[in-house]
Amino acid sequence: MRVTHLHRSPVRHFAEHGTYSWYVDIEELPRLSWWLRPFARFEAADHLDGAPGDTLRQRVDAYLARHGVFIPGGRVTALLMPRVLGTAFSPLSLFWCHDAAGGVRCVIAEVQDASGARRAYLLPAAEDGPAAVADGVRDAPFAGEDGYFLVRLPRPTESLELTISLHRDNHAALVATWRGARLRATAGQVLRLQLTKPLAPQMARIGLRLQAMLLRWRGMPAAPRPERRERVVQRAVHAPAAGWGANSHSWATS
Repeated sequence: MRVTHLHRSPVRHFAEHGTYSWYVDIEELPRLSWWLRPFARFEAADHLDGAPGDTLRQRVDAYLARHGVFIPGGRVTALLMPRVLGTAFSPLSLFWCHDAAGGVRCVIAEVQDASGARRAYLLPAAEDGPAAVADGVRDAPFAGEDGYFLVRLPRPTESLELTISLHRDNHAALVATWRGARLRATAGQVLRLQLTKPLAPQMARIGLRLQAMLLRWRGMPAAPRPERRERVVQRAVHAPAAGWGANSHSWATS
């Protein structure tokens, strides 16, 4: 998966790197053989809030319930970066929340900054068009103090194509993209990734820190520390939810 960040204002900067994430059903999280497990583990404690013994599904349901959303009988698929050698860090985790009929009711987007702080946003299910996000802009990494986001987060199929852009004065000040192809999660693929993209969570955190330092050096103002973790945004574009055919234990990568 190729991740890009194009900053246009108040400073100009472009960054690109390769990484990977797994596309999973959160009630059927992958459990690899003991000798592969250090390179790909999924822990509920790495996402959202909850009690120590909660499953990831319980944490998702609790988050949704706090915002008046309930999906009895519905599945939740997610794009997650696994733990590698005991380290968990994911700049962007996505949870597509389906109703019992298979349609997407909403999307939870959880972002993590270089300090490790996590914030979750509840987004509308606008898979065929962008959704506008105005709340929480000041809390987002590299965002600044004003403007709004347009987010397009369709479920992965055989390919992945996500876009988040920050707009000010009718111009895109920042455009971030995630693009990749979907592969089966075989033992060979897991081992190959440890060679081609080693220590993915650790490198993602280092990359965020280096990018933040470079942007500050070029004149980007520091964003204030967030006061809340959870955000709710309003629907900007209504799109009917389509059927889905996600298979567990696969990921998007380059």
